[in-house]
Amino acid sequence: MSPDKPRCAWAGNDPLYRNYHDREWGVPLHDDRRLFEFLVLEGAQAGLSWITILRKRENYRAAFDGFDAARIARYDADKIESLLRDAGIVRNRLKVEAAVVNAQKFLDAQGEFGSFAKFIWQFAGGKPKQNAWRNPAEVPACTPESDAMSGELKRRGFKFAGTTICYALMQATGMVNDHTSNCFRHAELRNQTGQT
Repeated sequence: MSPDKPRCAWAGNDPLYRNYHDREWGVPLHDDRRLFEFLVLEGAQAGLSWITILRKRENYRAAFDGFDAARIARYDADKIESLLRDAGIVRNRLKVEAAVVNAQKFLDAQGEFGSFAKFIWQFAGGKPKQNAWRNPAEVPACTPESDAMSGELKRRGFKFAGTTICYALMQATGMVNDHTSNCFRHAELRNQTGQT
């Protein structure tokens, strides 16, 4: 983590937030388990700040079996109740139940497309979109691509899959490069195609 480099304004001064900004956010991601992790965490974040979720991320990994979708898809009512008693995660019934439903739908998409990455990256045209925003006010909360993703996820039965959540997922997983043009990560990510 480089304290002297220019960053996106949202990265602030929190070391956890800066590390996430510098190493993860916007890196093209094609690994299904990590994509599922972001799908769950972006849904959990709805109505909350991302730093709140980042601080609970390790607790989520422990509580949700390392984001193993096949295991989460089999969670029963007792497991959901135990998760709702876990102070280390966001204890919102709709969000916890959505994680289970989304695991089931995630597995369906994997089966149909061969990987969830292949399915989800179609909404970015298969490669990262390079934006060049000069200031945070220019960065949209949603786009026609996130609208399309949201519509298809909802059609398939996914929960907490609104267009704003979908665009946050696209930003986090590098489907779009939304680092502002003055941020040192913008240029670094311009030519990256992805992590598996």
